[in-house]
Amino acid sequence: MAKIRENHQNILQKIIINARPGAGKSELIKFLCQLDPERRKQDFHIGKLHVIDDFPYLWRWFEEDDILQKMGKPRIFTDKEGYFKHIYLWDLLVHLINLEYEKFSRDCKNADEYTVFVEFSRGTQHGGYKRAYPLLSDAVLENASIIYMNVSWEESLRKNHQRFNPEKPDSILEHGIPDKKLEYMYSGCDFVEFAKDDSGFIS
Repeated sequence: MAKIRENHQNILQKIIINARPGAGKSELIKFLCQLDPERRKQDFHIGKLHVIDDFPYLWRWFEEDDILQKMGKPRIFTDKEGYFKHIYLWDLLVHLINLEYEKFSRDCKNADEYTVFVEFSRGTQHGGYKRAYPLLSDAVLENASIIYMNVSWEESLRKNHQRFNPEKPDSILEHGIPDKKLEYMYSGCDFVEFAKDDSGFIS
C-alpha cells in the first residue's frame, strides 16, 4: 500500500523493490530514470531517484576474495565456487543497505525531493524475505512502499541468460549468475507467502 509523503512534493518517499534475479528490477528503475522528471512526478509520484542496491556490495566481496586468493591469502567472504561462507553475510548486506540510507538521509540537503529505491533479491535457501525484512531499519521501513515483480523461476533463468555480458560481470544491468548457482539460491521464493495478508501491509 503506497503512502504519499505528506508534504508539498507529493512524492513517494521510499520504494522497496524485490524479485528474483533477472526479473526486471533494474530495468524498471532505468526506465523511471529516463522519464521526464515532471511526467515521472505527475504520473507515478516519483521524484529524483536515489538507488540503493546490494549487488555492488556483494560483487565487491567476490573481487576482494579473488585478489586475496591471488595474494596467497584465505578468502574472507566466499569459497572458490562463489558461494557465501556464512549465511549471516546475507544479513550483513541488509545492514549495509541501512547504512547507505542513513548516510543519504544525513548528507542530502533536499531529501524531500527524492524517491529512494531499495533493491534486493532473496531466495529461501538463504532465509528469504522473512529473514531479510526484519533486519531493515525503521528509518528504511517508515512510509515505504513495496513492489514485488512476480516472475517465475523459469523466466528468471531465461532473462539471466539473456542479459549476461561476460565482459561486464560487475554491471548492474548485465551481470549473470551460473545456472546451478541461480537454481540453488533463488529457485525457491517466499515473498507471496510472506505477504499473504490482504490488508496491503506486511507485518
